[in-house]
Amino acid sequence: MDVLKAVQTYVTKMITEVPGMKVLLLDAHTTPIISMVTTQSELLAHEVYLTDRIDNINREPLNHLSCIAFLSPNQSSIDAVKAELSKPRYGGYWLYFSNTITKNQIEEMASVDEFEVVKEVQEYFADYLAQYPSHFSLTQAALSEGGDGPSNPPIFLPSPMYLPPPTLNSHLKAILAVLLSLKKRPVIRYERMSSAGKKLSMEVQAAITNPPYRELFDFRGTQGAQPLLLILDRRNDPVTPLLSQWTYQAMVHELLGINNGRVRIDGEEKVELRDLVLSTSSDPFFSQQLFANFGDLGASISSYVTEYQQKNSTINPGSGGSSSANRIETVADMKKFIEEYPEFKRLSGNVTKHVTLVGELSKIVERDGLLEISEVEQSLASVESHASDLKSVQTFISSPKIRPTNKLRLAILYALRYQKLIGNQISQVIDNLISNGVPAERARLVYVMLNFAGADIRQDDLFMNENFFSRGKSVLKQGLKGVENVYTRHEPHLSQTLDLLLKNRLKEQSYPFVEGDESARAQRPQDIIIFMIGGTTYEEGRAVALLNQKLATDAAGGSGGTRILLGGSMVHNSTSFLDMVESCAAHFPDSINAPPAGQQPSSSLLSASSTSTATPIPSSNAPSGINIRAGGYELSVGGAAGSGLYRTNQEAGANAQFELPKMDAVAGVAGGIRDGAGRLWGNVRQKVEERVSRGGTPQGR
Repeated sequence: MDVLKAVQTYVTKMITEVPGMKVLLLDAHTTPIISMVTTQSELLAHEVYLTDRIDNINREPLNHLSCIAFLSPNQSSIDAVKAELSKPRYGGYWLYFSNTITKNQIEEMASVDEFEVVKEVQEYFADYLAQYPSHFSLTQAALSEGGDGPSNPPIFLPSPMYLPPPTLNSHLKAILAVLLSLKKRPVIRYERMSSAGKKLSMEVQAAITNPPYRELFDFRGTQGAQPLLLILDRRNDPVTPLLSQWTYQAMVHELLGINNGRVRIDGEEKVELRDLVLSTSSDPFFSQQLFANFGDLGASISSYVTEYQQKNSTINPGSGGSSSANRIETVADMKKFIEEYPEFKRLSGNVTKHVTLVGELSKIVERDGLLEISEVEQSLASVESHASDLKSVQTFISSPKIRPTNKLRLAILYALRYQKLIGNQISQVIDNLISNGVPAERARLVYVMLNFAGADIRQDDLFMNENFFSRGKSVLKQGLKGVENVYTRHEPHLSQTLDLLLKNRLKEQSYPFVEGDESARAQRPQDIIIFMIGGTTYEEGRAVALLNQKLATDAAGGSGGTRILLGGSMVHNSTSFLDMVESCAAHFPDSINAPPAGQQPSSSLLSASSTSTATPIPSSNAPSGINIRAGGYELSVGGAAGSGLYRTNQEAGANAQFELPKMDAVAGVAGGIRDGAGRLWGNVRQKVEERVSRGGTPQGR
């Protein structure tokens, strides 16, 4: 299951099947797809002497060249083909589309082909960006243009829409293209909390079983378990995209941004180093150091520079001393120099590129104090320590040296972890943000995030802190695992999901099958395709790649064992994730800007805007429940976290507090529920106090 090789195979077929000198025409959708998997040198080696956009009307006629057009089957590209065929500039046209085209579209193009220059029309299902052999995403054009629909549709919408039709269609086409390029017909599961995931899952299932895709999925039967397509939701893990990164690829994306394999450094003095290309297929150093942490990367760069210096002294005798052994004196010396010089120039350019990149990363880390910030981020993501975390967060927010974006990330991470803690200081943290230079509109994202991806929205215990037993499990896991690096101890929630899936312990109640696929519930899949609505991260891509390496060498897996592929709407860094949340929030009711139920409003936000008086946004996935607190314990009956007895902050006091669901329909019986809950709590509290007096803190079995 190698998506990089799948797309490269399609490209190789296109440029080798057409004889002679060629021109390659692309559109906005397919240009990044091609640029991610091949280079200009590789195209030239197959006589592709010109690459251009089909919407460029200033192209010169070159009748002696054949034309390969690789295009998206949207209407704008079809119109461009019609305009091209009505006045052909090239001797013949081979048309390849990245997804299915309709009969009407073929007839439209045929009607204008008066000169009969079209030689072939085919569908090559390379309708996605191959980031890495085990990692793919949608193209930016598919997300921003929305296909043939309105521009810039948000990924998430409130009920009952969830996914707007253009966004749903672009996601559906990308997933189907991946499945067809890999020849996989999967069973489908999705996250129960995600209405968008359920909707997309059902659309994928319907597309596989109905025209025009039904015949395409009629693959020859294979032995063993069916592949699995598991559709997840970014909102179930909002923490991973918000963290600072310390591995090479993820770090470059977080601090500089990787856009279709290119990195832009605006502050670089040398113009040729402002726009750099990072490719695992054409850059051996980047391929080897892709997942290296920042410390190991420094040592690797040093070795790389030393290798270059040694090569330089061999190629250029005068640069390394006056040794006569390296002088060019004979024809054989000249021949050797000419053969080695191109490789030396490539090495020189690569060394310069990576030294420039690492130098820029080091400058940003030092300027922004990211080492100190990351330590607090990792603590918030991995360890339950409210007092010290609050002190650290407030200290960094108050510091004038910390950038506003980093202050906001710390505040959101604090709010996500301690949302359900009695006595949290979320409103005070927001007030501190506003008083230290963060605009109220941005500070409001703390509440937006809690309403968008908070504890009442998520279905899993992300921080393993929602009850006594999960806290104990978290402490035990940390104790067994140990800490190799304080800056990389966070593990994406995706890793836990995959671990349960590989052990065949992923609960069907939380991750149900699409109707009709239930027969596969007892099978352990060999090929697993994960698609995350709302985007993935390079940290998650790294986790999947390393897991694939482990499974490939595992005796239990063996050759041809379990293989995992990760895909998503896009590849996030913290900036793009916050931008996505903010753009989605603009389509929700104003209540998404208000504190969730149980949270105190920020006084600064109250004075800044009148919208903070709106009622909190309800969770369509979380059932209402009753929470009763007293004596350092909390009894939850119903609600998002389920029923159970939890330990709370001891400062909460001994007086019982009752929280009832705010529903008009039960207003008349609220008194009866309160009395019944009070009697229930009295009995439970008596039992707990007896148990505590006998054996200390209750222990889970």
